[in-house]
Amino acid sequence: MKRPVSTRLLVVAGVLVALLLAGVASFYASGDPDGLTKVSEDRGFAQTEKEHQAGDGPLAGYETRGIADGRLSGGLAGVLGSLVVLTIAGGGALVVRRRRTSAEA
Repeated sequence: MKRPVSTRLLVVAGVLVALLLAGVASFYASGDPDGLTKVSEDRGFAQTEKEHQAGDGPLAGYETRGIADGRLSGGLAGVLGSLVVLTIAGGGALVVRRRRTSAEA
């Protein structure tokens, strides 16, 4: 009889895959403008763009400030961004799970 795969193993494997994709695949992302930027350029109102409040942040522009190598800079920004999102999502899941468990007791 096969032993079922643990939830912890699936979560760890999922996080590792997400970090690998963020670190490696981010370098191969297109440098072309995204949809909104492209439309603003095509329609002639791109010049009204304003600097974002976090535009001088450490991970602004999908790069890591202070790292000259473009591949490493983008990959590190992807990994760090993924870690932030996964931490927030994981923390939220734990809070909801604990709240539901204590309410059911």
